[in-house]
Amino acid sequence: MTPLAETLDKKLATWQPEVAAQVEQIVADVIQLADAQALDILPSRTVVQEVLDTLDESQAR
Repeated sequence: MTPLAETLDKKLATWQPEVAAQVEQIVADVIQLADAQALDILPSRTVVQEVLDTLDESQAR
């Protein structure tokens, strides 16, 4: 098992069940995208954050 997989396994056991379920779903989604070789079509976290910041700024006006 890789260090990342070991860390994930340990963390899943310590998080609240709701958090662990969300993380499991996100990891499952990433695995599915990787299998479909579709990871490159996802926006980066930076881009997503920029969009959210822009929306927040618009609502604050």
